This record gives sequence, structure tokens and C-alpha cells, in this order.
Amino acid sequence: MGEKITRALCRPLASAALFALACLPLPGLHAADRLVGVHSAQVLSQSMPWIAQEAGLFKKYDLDFHLVFISSSPVATAAALGGDAEVQVTGAIGNVRAYVQGAADLVFIGGVKNFMTHNILARPEIRRPEDLRGKKIGVGRFGSNTHYFTIQALRRLGMDAARDVQAVPTGGGPETLAALVGGRVEAASLVAPGDAGAAAQGFRLVVNGAELRIPYGATTLVTLRSLIAKRGPAVGRFMRAMAEAAKILHTDRNFVYKVLGKYMRITDTKVLDPSYQSEIPALERRLEIQDAALQASLDEIAPADARAKAIKPAELVDRRYLAEMEKSGFFDKLWGDKK
Repeated sequence: MGEKITRALCRPLASAALFALACLPLPGLHAADRLVGVHSAQVLSQSMPWIAQEAGLFKKYDLDFHLVFISSSPVATAAALGGDAEVQVTGAIGNVRAYVQGAADLVFIGGVKNFMTHNILARPEIRRPEDLRGKKIGVGRFGSNTHYFTIQALRRLGMDAARDVQAVPTGGGPETLAALVGGRVEAASLVAPGDAGAAAQGFRLVVNGAELRIPYGATTLVTLRSLIAKRGPAVGRFMRAMAEAAKILHTDRNFVYKVLGKYMRITDTKVLDPSYQSEIPALERRLEIQDAALQASLDEIAPADARAKAIKPAELVDRRYLAEMEKSGFFDKLWGDKK
């Protein structure tokens, strides 16, 4: 039932036209395995498909991979459920909610970021978290990672986001930064590199998310159990491409900066350097997904849907590809160590 509802809500947004570029045959070329992926945020933690593309990793693993940007985790989830995408690089919440509603075909196969590193930046006169009372705070969308971070961060600081501030949906990270710079909001919930972009323009860091370390599936790798059953080796090669991209992300800053310059049009090292330095320690080297990160989404959903209370994080995860890369020595060879 939940799957049908999600499909109905999302078909207009994840239409056949949106994915037409990924559906055209390529006569005369070797028939590499075609995969369509979606990602839900233009941020550093979701940059691995870009890195893999620019590093030739999809070609290395015989994948004809196409990536589509959909600025919402729930909409990205619906695209997968509707058959428009095979893999997702996205926040956990949309997938967990759909699973709770009955879409049990969804499964997490890896993680990139298991706690939140968002920050809230504000006008210079707003100096302390309590100064945010009564202010407008820009978030990507209601229900997005940035919205969730705002709720949880303010709760930990003794405030109620529903009562003490006004969350203003903007559409995405770049739009949130633009709303802050343009004066439409007085503060903004941002993640790298948007937070560094705001700081570079004189906005003040008011809430430091890295210090709060709020557990959350901020960036995860998701597919369908039915796809694994039908095309398991292709999904496995995708995971190896992501693992190699993660190695590049952690170890080749100059290459990463070139990729971000191409795909996000950010080349200022005053923005890139602090973003990279703050974000990299929070990202998983071996794509592990933590139970606590998924439990956070279940806890968020439970007050409105009691079915979430009966679900354990382990039910949502298939670790076969992570286990294979560990057991085969792939990770050890990739990183050159045993960490």
C-alpha cells in the first residue's frame, strides 16, 4: 500500500521524460550493465558518483551509469520504487519511511555518513543559539536532512523548532544559501560546502553540528532486494566503484576539488578547504552503515506511525557487498592497511 502511495505522489516528478537520457540504446557499443542512480543533494558527501564518473570507475567496472539529481530523499525513494532508478545515494529518511509503510523491497547496502555535520549560520547580530528564537531558518524541504537537523539540534539546545523558530523551505542547499544572502531568512541550516560559503560571506556559525554528532543516515547507498536477486553482480560492481570513489574522496583533495568545480561550480579554496576539512572525518572509508543512524529515522517516524517501533535497523540492511569486500581483501588492498 505504502509503495503504491509513494509511486502516485512521485510519478509527476520522476517521470519518464526525466529519465529519457538513461533509456536510449547505444548501438554498436559493448553492452555494459546499465544502471540509473539518483542523488538528493548537491553536497560533498554525495559526490562519489561524480568522482567515479570523472575517474573512469564506472567504465572500469563495466557499468553504463547515469545519475539524476532529485532534490528530495522521499522523491528519490519513489523514483526507485517506481522503476525509474536502480540505486540511490541519498538520506535515509525517505527510504525508511517507505519501508515502514510497506515497501519492504527497499534495502540499504552501504553508508557514507552516519551522523549529521550540518551547521546553522546566521546574520552577524545573531550570536548564540537562543538568539534564533522568533527567527526564520532556511531548510531545503520539510522532512529533509536540513529540516531534521534543525529540529534535533534545537531540541538538544533546549528549544522547540515548531514553536521557537519558523522553518522556511527553499528547495535545496544552493537555494538555502541564496535565501540567507538575499535576506529572505535570518539563519540557515547548511552542510558542506554551503556552510563554508555562508561563512565566507560573513555569516556567523551559531550551531555546530559536528560537535553535536547527531546520529542519522545523512548519506546512504540504497537499492531494491528484487534488483539484487536479478542483477546482483552489477550492484556489486557499483559498490566497488563507490568504494574506490570513497578512497579518492579521502585521499586526493585536488581531484575532488576539480570534480566539485565541474559539478557544483565551486572553485574558491576559501570555501572548499574548510568544507573538506570538516566533512571528511565524518565520512565512512569502508562504506559502513551504522544501526544507530537508521534507528534515528525509525524514532523520528514512530510518533506518527507505530509500525516503526517494531522494526529493527538490521531488517533494513543487506551487508553482503560490504562483507564480500572485507572478506576478499578488497578493502585492505584499496586502503593499504587493516583499518
